[in-house]
Amino acid sequence: MTRLAAAFAKTNPALVAFVTAGDPTPDATPAILDALVAGGADVIELGMPFTDPMADGPAIQAANIRSLSAGTTTADILSIARGFRERHADVPLVLMGYANPMLRRGPDWFARAIAEAGVDGVICVDVPPEEDDALGPALRNAGVDLIRLATPTTDVARLPAVMAGASGFVYYVSVAGITGLQQAAQASIEEAVQRLKAGTDLPIAVGFGVRTPDQAAAIARVADGVVVGSAIVEIVAEHGIAAAPHVTDYVRSLKDAIETSRIPA
Repeated sequence: MTRLAAAFAKTNPALVAFVTAGDPTPDATPAILDALVAGGADVIELGMPFTDPMADGPAIQAANIRSLSAGTTTADILSIARGFRERHADVPLVLMGYANPMLRRGPDWFARAIAEAGVDGVICVDVPPEEDDALGPALRNAGVDLIRLATPTTDVARLPAVMAGASGFVYYVSVAGITGLQQAAQASIEEAVQRLKAGTDLPIAVGFGVRTPDQAAAIARVADGVVVGSAIVEIVAEHGIAAAPHVTDYVRSLKDAIETSRIPA
């Protein structure tokens, strides 16, 4: 069983936590990742900073700028990943970002490098399923999961194309827009999860706009995972290199809510 499969096979839905690599500095990122694990995150998403993060809202855009201003490189990200894997042998690590940094040295180089660093999966925001050959074969050959995004506009007709070649889990982007600014109605999330589950056996994790423990608990009642990003990134922005304990406290509040979400009242 892969690390991702094991994370989603636990009794409770998985908490998937996102931060940007190199924010506020590459040297500060390991402690923040450790704080996510200490708070109970089941899966870590590590954002690869990029100059034009088109799917991200103000919080993650600013995190990308802070990281790039601190000089974060792909080599730094690989080093961060290797260190994380040495410290946390069983916690899945997923890289999330855009095609340009991933493909700059070629898909085979990228896939091989991240596999050697202990990365479990990749979410590439701007490579659609129709262009799978840009990255998908290289990742699969390296044993790295390609995690696909589904959105409110992913209808039944398009779903098979989205799922083809996908593995690890499916990330359901619950709103049509950028990260962090709004949250979908619970009813629409429930309907979407049901639709996706009819088209795949992969776990469904729901993100975009999740900020409070109550929101996380509501999603956990119907989905296999809850993704939280912008709210954590904002804590890093506020506290900088001293963010770790604040991140742990916040993530623990989300984890506690998820763990009690399916207990009958």
